[in-house]
Amino acid sequence: MNFEFTEEQLMIRDAARDFAQRELLPGVIERDEDAIYPKEQVKRLAELGFLGMLVDTRYDGGGMDTISYVLAMEEISKVDSSVSVIMSVNNSLVCWGVQKYGTEAQKEEFLKPMARGDKIGAFLLSEPEAGSDATSQRTTAVDMGDHYLVNGIKNWITSGGTASTYLLIAHTHPEKKHHGINAFLIDSNLEGISVGPHENKMGMRASDTHSVMFNNVKIPKENRLGDDGQGFKIAMQSLEGGRIGIASQALGIASGAYELALQYAQERKTFGKEIIKHQAIAFKLADMAVEIEAARFFCLKAAWLKDQGKPYGQASAMAKLYAAETAMKVTTEAVQIHGGNGYVKEYHVERLMREAKLTQIYEGTSEIQKIIISRGLLA
Repeated sequence: MNFEFTEEQLMIRDAARDFAQRELLPGVIERDEDAIYPKEQVKRLAELGFLGMLVDTRYDGGGMDTISYVLAMEEISKVDSSVSVIMSVNNSLVCWGVQKYGTEAQKEEFLKPMARGDKIGAFLLSEPEAGSDATSQRTTAVDMGDHYLVNGIKNWITSGGTASTYLLIAHTHPEKKHHGINAFLIDSNLEGISVGPHENKMGMRASDTHSVMFNNVKIPKENRLGDDGQGFKIAMQSLEGGRIGIASQALGIASGAYELALQYAQERKTFGKEIIKHQAIAFKLADMAVEIEAARFFCLKAAWLKDQGKPYGQASAMAKLYAAETAMKVTTEAVQIHGGNGYVKEYHVERLMREAKLTQIYEGTSEIQKIIISRGLLA
C-alpha cells in the first residue's frame, strides 16, 4: 500500500486550495446569506478544468483520477460547498453517466460541452414522492413512435435553473417497475419545461436548487441514454460515484471547520492561557482530528477502488456515511469551541455546520447508506 500522492495529485490539490482561498473565500458569506448563485466562480472552476476532471481527454475532459477528484473536492468544500456540489453533480452524476452509457453522438453533443464547462449538467432523479425510494418514479416518458412524451415533476435539483443539460430518470413502462425505467438527455430549453422558484435552503444556499416540471415535453428517440430499461441501473451506478463526491464534500466541510477551530483555539485566551491548553478543548480537537483522518481514508479507499476498476459501491456508501456523520459532529464542536463567536456568520463555522447537515441527507441519507452497507454484508 502506498500512502503517498503523486506529484500530479498534489498539484491538483494545491490548485484547488489556491482557487478556494483566493476566489471563493471573498464573498462566501454574502453569497450564502443572499442565496447568490456563484456565476463567476463556476466560470473560473470550468476554466481550471474542475467541472470535467473525471472525463476522458478524448471528450475534452481532464482525464484525472478519482483520488485527484477527492483532493480537489475537499479543498473547495472547506470554503464553499455551494460551489463544490455543482462540481460534484456535473462530474459524478451527469458526465459519468454519459461517458459510460452514451453513444458517440451523445458524447459529442452533450458530454464535451459539460466537460469543458461550457454547459452545466443536472441530474433529475428525486421526486416529491420518490426520494430514497427511487423505484417509485411517477415522471413518465411515453413512447410515441418517433419521440418520447415526458410528463412529471422532479425536485431538489441542483443546478435546476442554470443547467443546460438534464439527465432525466423516468418511467417508460410502469408495469415493469424498476426494469421499466429509462434515462434521457434533455436540453433544458425544450418547450414544456418549467422551473420552480429557488429553494430557500438551510445550507448551501448559493447552489441553484429548484423543482423542474415537464408538461408534454417531446424528447427525440436518440436522446435515450443506454439500452431500454437501463435507467434505474444508470441512476444507481451514477450515485455510487456520486457518493464519493459527497463524502469528499463532507470531509472538506469537516476539515475546514477543524482548521478554523484549531486556529481560534490557539488565539483565544481564557483564564490566562490559550484555550487549546485547556484539556477540555484540546481533547475536542484531538477527537476531531482523528475522525477527519478516518473519513479521509474512507474517501481515498473508495476513490482508489474506482480507479482500479474494482467494485466500489460498498466503499463509497461507507465513505459517505462516515464522512457525513463526521462533518456534523466536527462542525458542531467547531461552533462550540468558538463559543458565542461561533454563532455569528463572520467566523464561518455556523455556515459550515448548516452545510454539513445536507451531506447526511442528499444522494442517499445516512439511513440509506446503512441499508446498502448491510446488504453488502449479506452478499
